[in-house]
Amino acid sequence: MKPRARKFRIRPPARPRPDADGAGKAGGAAEREIADIRREGLTGRQLRTARRIAMKHGLKPASDYDAVRLLRQRGIDPFERANLLDLVVPGSGEDAGGALTPATPEEGSVQLPQTTPPPDTNLPSTELGNAEMRARQVLEIQRDIARRRRRRQLSLLLRLLIFVILPTVAAGYYFANIATPMYATNSEFVIQKSEGPASGVGGLLAGTQFATSQDSITVQGYLQSRDAMLRLDRDHGFRAAFSEDLVDPLQALPDDASNEAAYKLYRKHVRVGFDPTEGTLRMEVSAPSPEASAEFSRALISYAEQQVDNLTKRLREEQMRDARKSYEEAVAGVREAQQKLIEAQEKGKLISGDVEVGLLTNRISALEMELTKSELALEELKSNPRPNQARVAPLERKIALLREKIEGYRKQLTEGSAQEQSIARKTSDLALAQAELESRNLLLQAALQQLESARIEANRQVRYLAVSVPPIPPDEPTYPRVFENTAVAFLVFAGLYLMVSLTVSILREQVSS
Repeated sequence: MKPRARKFRIRPPARPRPDADGAGKAGGAAEREIADIRREGLTGRQLRTARRIAMKHGLKPASDYDAVRLLRQRGIDPFERANLLDLVVPGSGEDAGGALTPATPEEGSVQLPQTTPPPDTNLPSTELGNAEMRARQVLEIQRDIARRRRRRQLSLLLRLLIFVILPTVAAGYYFANIATPMYATNSEFVIQKSEGPASGVGGLLAGTQFATSQDSITVQGYLQSRDAMLRLDRDHGFRAAFSEDLVDPLQALPDDASNEAAYKLYRKHVRVGFDPTEGTLRMEVSAPSPEASAEFSRALISYAEQQVDNLTKRLREEQMRDARKSYEEAVAGVREAQQKLIEAQEKGKLISGDVEVGLLTNRISALEMELTKSELALEELKSNPRPNQARVAPLERKIALLREKIEGYRKQLTEGSAQEQSIARKTSDLALAQAELESRNLLLQAALQQLESARIEANRQVRYLAVSVPPIPPDEPTYPRVFENTAVAFLVFAGLYLMVSLTVSILREQVSS
């Protein structure tokens, strides 16, 4: 058997009753309000809270959105903090975790989150689906973010224009068109010491840059001192060179400027650097004219040379003064000893005691030989039985005279007389004077050797300033460097703006928190 075909009957649409027109219009308005509430994007928690508040006020909503609509019709904001707190009543207890639980709803009320369909009809909703509504909300959020981003970018560009770009342009215009060109003269010089014998650690460092590094640092400090600035101003008119009309106002030095202001300008235009690896001092002097720049540079080099010479001048003078004093004392001692020797020679009427003793000794020897001959002759005469008295008497007188002379010479050697000292005492005095003179001569030789050593050491302590790169005036201005200075100004303004912005952001965050 063939299956029987099923027949469908089309039911005509029901006509609305005349007494239901007002209710239909009211239902359409409610549907529109509910659709508007749906577009607000309320969360499920907010909807459940609104349903709970509506039940607390004795309302019977058909859905969570209908609860929001009914509360707003009564002028109640379901999301206000006071209304949310009213949900927790004093009669409610605490659960096991300590949280407050809302009161139990009355009997006959609808339990959450249950919804009921409308009593009259159950027509399909004309609202958009969740996906389309979410897409529309995302699009609106993206557009709002884009608008805010454009406003922030415009605000950032405006701030950068005011606080960074405009000051940088002003600085570049000043460096390019207003700033007075400055001519810089570069020079290099090194401090050297005379080579000499050295021992110990000093011998290891001799001939290297470490041997004069302390002197180089001292000279560098002097060239950057106020004394050097005052000497340069007094000798070559440093302040007058920067007080002329051709210098722009930012670099010009007023006529009534203080020494402190002049010293700041001096430190800006006179730069001295020390390279410890090579032991070289590099100096750059800038001035409004190349001639003035070279003149200032040469003057400062001469000041440095004088300062280098004065570093060891006191030490050398003290060494030489002590050596000269010792030498002069030794010379005075020799003269005094020579004077004593001369006085002893004049007093004893002797040139040399040895010579006088030798003469007396020779005389005594000769007289003794003559005495011996006379005694032999006398003995020969007396050997005859009848000696000749005419010959014996003269011999006896001669022998007695010889003995008397010999005795007188011997007394003169040892005893002397009441008027004169003995030859022995005179010789002793002469020997003492001669010994003192010899000692003084030895001291004089030692003092002379010490003086020579001090002179050699003083020469070894001398420092010399050797100019390796002489100051030559430039033919083109060195400063200002427009591009470099403008770039530095940009970086400075940008850094200041960044620091201020970060500070303001941190303070704003701290205040808002």
